[in-house]
Amino acid sequence: MSIRITVSPGGVLRAAGDAALEQAFASGSGAGLLALLKGDAPPDAEPPVHFFRRVGREFAARLCRVPESDPETMFRSARPDAELLAAELFDRPSMTGGEYLTLDLLTRLHEELEAAMRAEIARSGLNVPDYLRTLSPAWSSVGKLSFHLAENKKNEDDRHPFAFLATFIHRLSENDQPRHLPLAAALKTFSGDRAALLALLRPIREAAEKSGFVARLLADGSIYRPCVWTPDEAHAFVQAIPVFEEANILVRFANLWKKRPPKLQAKVSLEVGRKPSRLNSELLLRFTVEAVIGNEKLTPDELEELLHSGGGLVRIKGEWVDADPENVQKLLKQWGALPREALTLAEGVRLLAKAAPEFPAVDSDLLRIEAAEELEKLLSGDGFPDELRRPPLPAPLARTLRPYQVGGVDFLWRTTALGMGGCLADDMGLGKTLQVLTYLELLRKRGLLSPLPALLIAPASLLENWKSEAAKFTPGLRLRLLHNSALAPGELDRFEADPAGFLAESDLAVTTYAMATRLRGLHALEFPAVVIDEAQAIKNPNSGQSRAVRRLRGRRRIALSGTPVENRLTDLWSIFDFLTPGLLGTLPRFQEWIKSLEEKQEKSCAPLRRLTSPYILRRLKSDRSIIRDLPDKSEVNAYCTLTKEQALLYSRVLEAMKRDLECAGEDGKAGVVLGALTHFKQICNHPAQYTGGGDFRPEASGKFQRLAELAEPIASRQEKVLVFTQYREMCEPLHEHLAHCFGRPGLVLHGGTPVGRRAGLVEEFQREDGPPFFVLSLKAAGTGLNLTAASHVIHFDRWWNPAVENQATDRAYRIGQHRNVLVHKMICVGTIEARIDALIRDKRKLADDLLASGVESELMRLPAAELLKLARLDLNHMEETE
Repeated sequence: MSIRITVSPGGVLRAAGDAALEQAFASGSGAGLLALLKGDAPPDAEPPVHFFRRVGREFAARLCRVPESDPETMFRSARPDAELLAAELFDRPSMTGGEYLTLDLLTRLHEELEAAMRAEIARSGLNVPDYLRTLSPAWSSVGKLSFHLAENKKNEDDRHPFAFLATFIHRLSENDQPRHLPLAAALKTFSGDRAALLALLRPIREAAEKSGFVARLLADGSIYRPCVWTPDEAHAFVQAIPVFEEANILVRFANLWKKRPPKLQAKVSLEVGRKPSRLNSELLLRFTVEAVIGNEKLTPDELEELLHSGGGLVRIKGEWVDADPENVQKLLKQWGALPREALTLAEGVRLLAKAAPEFPAVDSDLLRIEAAEELEKLLSGDGFPDELRRPPLPAPLARTLRPYQVGGVDFLWRTTALGMGGCLADDMGLGKTLQVLTYLELLRKRGLLSPLPALLIAPASLLENWKSEAAKFTPGLRLRLLHNSALAPGELDRFEADPAGFLAESDLAVTTYAMATRLRGLHALEFPAVVIDEAQAIKNPNSGQSRAVRRLRGRRRIALSGTPVENRLTDLWSIFDFLTPGLLGTLPRFQEWIKSLEEKQEKSCAPLRRLTSPYILRRLKSDRSIIRDLPDKSEVNAYCTLTKEQALLYSRVLEAMKRDLECAGEDGKAGVVLGALTHFKQICNHPAQYTGGGDFRPEASGKFQRLAELAEPIASRQEKVLVFTQYREMCEPLHEHLAHCFGRPGLVLHGGTPVGRRAGLVEEFQREDGPPFFVLSLKAAGTGLNLTAASHVIHFDRWWNPAVENQATDRAYRIGQHRNVLVHKMICVGTIEARIDALIRDKRKLADDLLASGVESELMRLPAAELLKLARLDLNHMEETE
C-alpha cells in the first residue's frame, strides 16, 4: 500500500500507509507536516505526500535564510506572503479532498506547522539555527554563499584558463542535496525582503574588509556574474581562501583540486642512519632535502622551469600548482648548507614537532618535515627489533592488570626502549604504582636489573606505599629502602664507601628526594632505570633538589605525576630535562621559544604539545574507555610523616604513658590508655589540637602537608572531596587550610550545625558550581547524607573501625554516584596509627576481634609492654627537609 495524504472537509490532513505518519497527523496537521519535513522522502509515496513535504521544507529553507535573531522575529520573516501561498496552491497535485485546500487552509497549515516547530524548539532548549541543524546537517548550508572556481575549457585567448561564479544555496532538494542559484538571482529572490538580502550578502562585505581582491569584485560587480580569470587572478583568489572561510563562505573547485591546489614545497626527510642494535636518545639520523609537489620529487630542470615562471598558479606536469619557487629555493640552500650531516634523535623529534628554533625557520606552507617509513615505525614502536619488544606479562600480573594498565606498561616500555623517557600522568587512583612495578618486574625478568637495581625517588610519605604495593604485586622484586627509617647504624657509611656493592643484591632501590640530594654515591652510578614519583617535586629548575635529581644517570627514565603536567609550561621543562635531556633545549632557549609562541597572534602551544605528547600518557577516570575497567570504589592509604614538633610532643606523651602505666593498677589502666590514645591522635593531626594553642600552621603538621598534596590534583581536575574528622575542633582549621589549597571556601558540618541548615548545605555542595570540598565531623555526618557530587573521600583521622569509616564513605559512594570514588585514609608512619592499621589489615582474626568490641577496649586487654610497643615512635619516619 502506497503512502498517501488526504484533506478532510473540515480542513484536516490525514495520512495512510505509514504508521509513524498516521500517528503524527493524528496529533494535528502541524505535527504531521513537521514529521514529513524531518523524515526522508518516502520512495513509495503518492504526489500529495511530496507536495506537503515540499511545503514544509520550503518553510524551513526560508527560516534558514533569515538573519539570526529571536524566534518571534525569525518566524515572522519566514512566513509566506500571499504571492508565495498562491504559487504553492497553484502547484498542488491532484488529491482526495483537494477541493478543500484553499488559500485560507494553506495559510492555516503554515501556522500549525510553525506552532509545532516552535513547541519542539522550546522543549529542546535550542536556538532556531541549532534546532534546524538537528533536523539534518544539510540545513545549515541553506542561505550560505559559495564561490566556485573551475577550469575554463574554452579559454580561446589562452590567457584566461579559469572560470569563477558566486552562488547561494537557495534550498535543499528532496534528497537533501543543496540547490544553488547564481548570486545575481538573490536580487530577485529577496526583492521584497531587504533584511534577508543583507544577511545573505554580509559575508561578502566582511571578506571585502580583509581582502582587496574581494573588494574589487564587489566594487565592479564581478561578484554577481560569471567571470573568466587569468592565473594571477585565480592565484589571488586562492590566497584569499582563509578570508573566505573565516567569513563562512564555502569554496568549491570543479575539475581542479579537492581542497587547495598542490603546493611546491621543500621537503626534509629524516631517516635512520643504520639499523640500531640498541635504541637510545643518541641515535643519529640522516636528513635529505628536496623540492616536491605533493609526494612527487622535482628534477633540477623542473625547479628551474618554475623559477622562470615567476610563481603563482603554474601548470606543470599536467596540473596547476601553487608555487613560490624563489623562497623554496632559498630553503633548499639553507638546509643544504647546514654544517652537519646527521641529527640526534632528540633533535629529529623536535624538528618533527616544529619545535626546533636552532634550525632554519619552518614555514609550513613552504617546508614540510617528515619521518621516513623506518623512523616512523621506530617512533611508534612497530619497528622495534624483537629483543626490544615488551616480553609477556607474568601470569599473576596479567590477571591483575586492567586493560588500560596494560596499555600504560606498553607505553613505559615503548618510550624507554626508544631512549626518550616517559611521563605517566594518569589521574589519581588509576594505579600508576602498579603499572611501574609491573614494568620493573619485566626488566628484572629480562635480567636488566643486575648488577645494579633500578632507582626510585619518592616523597617520604610514599615510601611505605611503594613497599607495601611491591610486596603485594611483585614479591619477587627485591626492594631496598635507602632511608634512615630502614638503614641500620653504619649502613649509610657502607653505601657511600661502595654504592654499587651495597646495592648489588637489590632489584629496586627506593629513596626520597631529600636523601637523593644528600647521597653522593647515587651520582657515581648509572642505573638501568630511574623513576621519580610525584615529579612536580622537581618543577623548580633552579632548586638544589631539582638539580640533584636531574643529574642522576639512568638508561631508562620515568616520571610519575597525578597532575596534568602538560598544562604547566615551567614545570614541563624540568620534568623533560630529567626524562630526555635536550628534548626541550636549554632552559633559556625554551623560555625564549615559549615567549615567541605567546607573542604570535594565535598564541598556540600546539608545537609544544606535538613535541611532548608522545611521551606523556594521561588517562582520566572520566574517560569512557577507562571507567568501564574501574571498580566502583578504590581505597588507598595516604601516608604522612611527623614534623619535628609533632615527634617531640609524641615522645613526651609516650614517656608519660609509660610512667602512668607503671603507677596505675588494673583499675586505672583504662584511663591511662584512653587518654594516651586521644593525645596520640591529636598530635598526629596537628600539635595545636593537642596543646590547644590555636596556631594551626600547615608546616607544623605532616598530615596538613600531605592533605595539601592530595588536594592539588583534585583541584586541578575540578573534582570535589569530602574530608572526615572525628574531632569537631578540627573542622574549622581544616576548612581554612583547604580553602587556601583550593583557592575558594568550602563547607563545614559538625554537631553544632543547626539541623535546619544541613539540607541547604548538602544542596549547595551537590550543585555543579558548588563548593569543591566539604569538611564533616564523623559523628554528625557519618550517616544519612547524600553527597554524590564528591568523587574523593579523605579520612583525616582514623576511627579504627572500618564499619564506621565505610558508613562515612558511603555519603559519596551510593546510588546516584556515576564516578569511581577514591578513598584516602591518612596515616602517620612510625606511630601507633600505622601499627593499628597494619593489625587491622594484616591480621584478620585480631581485626575481627577489634571490630567486635572496638579498638580501645581491645587495647586495654594488652599487657603494658605490648601497649608501649604499639605506641613506640620510630624517629626515622620524621619529616625530611631538602
